[in-house]
Amino acid sequence: MEPHMWSLVKHLIRHLREHWREPDQGLWEVRGARRQFVHSKVMSWVAAEGALRMGELLGRNECAPEWRAMRDEVHREVCREGWDEERRSFTQSYGSPALDASALLIPKVGFLLADDPRVRDTVLAMRALDNHGFVRRYAHNGSGVHGVDGMRGSEGTFVVCSLWYADALAATGRLEEAGKTFERVLDVRNDVGLLAEQWDPECARQLGNAPEAFSHIALVETAFALRDAGVQEGRRTAVRSTMPESP
Repeated sequence: MEPHMWSLVKHLIRHLREHWREPDQGLWEVRGARRQFVHSKVMSWVAAEGALRMGELLGRNECAPEWRAMRDEVHREVCREGWDEERRSFTQSYGSPALDASALLIPKVGFLLADDPRVRDTVLAMRALDNHGFVRRYAHNGSGVHGVDGMRGSEGTFVVCSLWYADALAATGRLEEAGKTFERVLDVRNDVGLLAEQWDPECARQLGNAPEAFSHIALVETAFALRDAGVQEGRRTAVRSTMPESP
């Protein structure tokens, strides 16, 4: 890596260390008040973890203690403040019981392993965001899209959220359900195989930006995730079939 690139990494993580505790508008850029969004904190952890791995590969460990301390602090805080014991799920923001589909990314980015009970429970909790087999990004409240948004009306389901759900299902061993979710998304492509940002299950139409790169990138990632999960399951089945039966 060129020296100026490593210098940029150091500057970025220094900025993150100074500001990660601040509230923000979150992944969805909500128009309401700034909050301590769980996804934002998780991505702060991802940035610190990535920088530490880069440092290890480059043999540049001068900042490792500070970065590791921040990474671990973020992890502890999210697990403490972002987890709702009553709902048995990670939530949208600290102190809120609201669900957010972005929590499905927690195992995908490596924040927690897929076999962690909190991950499994979070995936189960996301059924509350179901809309005719597709996944909302967060729950609406009837008169408005969501309390943090302040927008009236309704919206479709974000295609990427259904694909994140399929990824999480596959990661937690529910391959059949993951496959059905993936096929459901494939079925709503238009006549040339493209996806928009959103799908309205009630009116059976695409909504929002079209075509949407976010949707297509997630589609490819889910296809690979399902393939890899199927390969691993096939290997486990093959191993079990070769084991002698218990007496």
